[in-house]
Amino acid sequence: MNFKRIFLRNKNNKIYYYIKAILRELVPDSLFQAQLTKRLDSTYYRKNATYIDDRVNYYNKLERLEILDQDAIEIGKYRVPERIRVYYFDSKEYLRYFNPKLRFSILPGDIIHIPSHPTLLKSRPIHGNNSNAIVLNLDKARHFNFLQDDVSFDKKIDMLVGRSGFGQIHRSRFYQLYYDHPLCNIKKANRSSDKDYLSIAGHLDYKFILALEGNDVATNLKWIMSSNSIAVMPMPKYETWFMEGRLIPDVHFICIKDDYSDLEEKLRYFMADDHAARRIVKNAHEYIAQFKNKKIEDIIALKVLDKYFTHTVQPKLQ
Repeated sequence: MNFKRIFLRNKNNKIYYYIKAILRELVPDSLFQAQLTKRLDSTYYRKNATYIDDRVNYYNKLERLEILDQDAIEIGKYRVPERIRVYYFDSKEYLRYFNPKLRFSILPGDIIHIPSHPTLLKSRPIHGNNSNAIVLNLDKARHFNFLQDDVSFDKKIDMLVGRSGFGQIHRSRFYQLYYDHPLCNIKKANRSSDKDYLSIAGHLDYKFILALEGNDVATNLKWIMSSNSIAVMPMPKYETWFMEGRLIPDVHFICIKDDYSDLEEKLRYFMADDHAARRIVKNAHEYIAQFKNKKIEDIIALKVLDKYFTHTVQPKLQ
């Protein structure tokens, strides 16, 4: 039985997420701090050190000692904010392992600029010197949504499907170009109450799913790549814990030009070459698999923070 599809509409369970987060808050931080050294240098880490270190250095590119922003706060003084609390819960899950006197900066929300000082955040620009943008897996209940797709690729409809408010300029341009194209099912709809709303399950009836970036990354990219459908998008400009900057065009997704002018050509090519299309689905599944090992993901997050604290000016600790 596909529990997630039937009962959760192919989304992560937010109630379960908050229950876990609140229960973690009830456990004394000292219990986590006592485990840090063991977690950072475990036998499991040493067996996977090459892979783990590669990802740690991708998320955290600091190479020398840097000064923190004057507004940096101590871990011990970090409190649940009034809004966007998921950023607190997702960062505190790992920050609590460290000395409460250590200081850090964090930017919640969709970040598309590079901070002037080393800062923890969910998203960053892929290009340019982004070493001050240290990526953690934040707002993960929304962004890291993986599916069990019960519809095989050959049973899907040979069209591109997409739903959005198409409010941003680049999304609006795509809508104007392709809303009535015979190879596309593109509609303006964001909410379930909208006339042309389509659930995630409804999207999965199609071979090709539009994954345009919004304020930062394309939120639907992860669940598309975990499905038996194929993401269609230009080269990404922003990245998260998902390492969008490491995705290979026409290997992990169907890549179209920034002006969308080759969409029909690319769709027709992969509609005609079933083997090439299935290969993308397979590659996407293999890429997704690396994020499903919770043990490794936890070690990577801790090592990203450990590198952050050792590469920033911190108070002398007793």
